[in-house]
Amino acid sequence: MKSLLLAIVGLFAISKTQAQLTITNGKHVLEISGSFSSYYNDRQLKAGEEDRSKNRFKLRDAELDLEGRVGTDYEYNVKVDFADMAANNQGATIDPENPGLMEANIKYKGFHFLDIEMGYGKLYYSRSSMSTFYSSPYWQRAELVRGSVFSRRDVGVTLMKNFWNQRANIYVGAYTGLGELSLAGENDASGQLEYIGRFDISYPSRYRYREIDDRITPIPMFSVGVNGRFMNKKLPAGEVFPDNATSEYGIKVIDGKRYVYGLDASFQYMGFSGQFEIHQIKSEPQNENDPLFQNLTPQQTKGYILSGGYIAQANYFIKNIKTILSARYEELDLNDLVKGKSERFSTAIAYQMNGYNAMIKFQYFNIMKEESIDVLKWEEQFRIGMQFQFK
Repeated sequence: MKSLLLAIVGLFAISKTQAQLTITNGKHVLEISGSFSSYYNDRQLKAGEEDRSKNRFKLRDAELDLEGRVGTDYEYNVKVDFADMAANNQGATIDPENPGLMEANIKYKGFHFLDIEMGYGKLYYSRSSMSTFYSSPYWQRAELVRGSVFSRRDVGVTLMKNFWNQRANIYVGAYTGLGELSLAGENDASGQLEYIGRFDISYPSRYRYREIDDRITPIPMFSVGVNGRFMNKKLPAGEVFPDNATSEYGIKVIDGKRYVYGLDASFQYMGFSGQFEIHQIKSEPQNENDPLFQNLTPQQTKGYILSGGYIAQANYFIKNIKTILSARYEELDLNDLVKGKSERFSTAIAYQMNGYNAMIKFQYFNIMKEESIDVLKWEEQFRIGMQFQFK
């Protein structure tokens, strides 16, 4: 813990700074921004366990973000994280929450009755996934929405429309279905796509994808969203998915049909805010001997497995001391054919040195319960660090 205290002292010594760069020729506007975040990690290991990453410093982000507009019809976004690209070049497994290339897409708004977005970027599924990392007091998203259970980014096309003064939004899209691996430019041997839809509505006014009520909203605000996604990636005999496509849990992409349903709700009022999100996954592997069936008979499995979980989070922004307090509970069941569920509890404290542009964040993880197919080496984890943005 001595090293943790030294890290805290060092972080408070960093001064406030802010910058922004906009370039325009009248018709074409280009905004250049970026971000940096780094933390110290301390893990409390289980008895007898060893882990070289137990205590370490990590550069989480070193991002450059280019956002542009050409006239009133075109918008584009390119965001690159050099920290993750460097890690990937060293042979590290791609982190779905931080894959390196974060955004590369263009939006066409010329039709007026709907917008079309094409390229690579965040999928319009799950409020927690769509909320920005830099507006959160946490260093890591809940396991359910980090990108190992369902993909957070992909290449494809999205049709979108907002109405009722932006209180309601609808998104419908088709994507490769391989998530971050879609950047390789090829689909898997099934040749099938993933289809995603989302609808959310807010009252009494527009509700941004933010977790914290930093504006101290004087009137209670609510937002509810429903999501769905489907893929049918039945592989031809003898074919396999690209390496790491199915993720560490084996359910991100399956050899068969996969249905995902989600519901999320959020509120904010006078500095208080809360989020609840639940997702259910039904996987129907095409082969009776698929590893997901855990060597059980078709009579026992009925030809499918269920996965999913939920997240509940509560936050409070103390404006006069520029501090965010938050607590989060999450539950995840990777396979209903395996006994048990995993449960995790996290708390976070964030101090705003300069709003979200310069913020010190502390997160505590506690593994309350583990599922037998997802056993970790540690029980508790502490992270403290700083995020900085120029924008």
